[in-house]
Amino acid sequence: MTTTPAPDTTLPATAPAVPPAETVPATGTPVVPPAGAARRPGPPPRPRPRVLLLSTAGSVAALLILVAVGTVLHQPLLIPPLAASMALVAGAPDLPLSQPRSVVGGQLLSALTGFAVLAAAGPGLWSAAVAGGLALGVMMLARTPHSPAAATAVIVALQSPPLWSFLGLLALACAVLVGVGLGAARATGRTYPTYWF
Repeated sequence: MTTTPAPDTTLPATAPAVPPAETVPATGTPVVPPAGAARRPGPPPRPRPRVLLLSTAGSVAALLILVAVGTVLHQPLLIPPLAASMALVAGAPDLPLSQPRSVVGGQLLSALTGFAVLAAAGPGLWSAAVAGGLALGVMMLARTPHSPAAATAVIVALQSPPLWSFLGLLALACAVLVGVGLGAARATGRTYPTYWF
């Protein structure tokens, strides 16, 4: 009976050391992470100056349009969540949170959630907290994620605005934000929207 030797399965005593940083400090040369290693997250890259200027100008223009239309209608059209919505549309137009489905749908569904809580529990801080939390669930269920819209539910539950005029003005404001977002994306050469519905 002959015996065959087992294959050598031992590893080398020392593995080559790779510094945890992305560059070697002394030379500034990039270090290629080992295959399968997770890359550490970092801040987004700086935008090109043209993108920065046109996105900022688009955001300012959209919010000024909301103020102008609100002044003509004698209704407040600019509410804080809409400024946050415009920041997403202009600053990160490729995110799911920024798409028209999420901006319009998320805002309107969150407002309706706020009105439902308002009808069940009346206005107040407790109602506002419940409305803001429930708005997240409603948006997730409807696949319209838009984080600024949770604040819209809070505003509704705190301030008890008239239902139909609030919803109409909110829909108009969302249409303005998406429209300006379309123009800003064309001017900067970015793609918006990546999907509508």
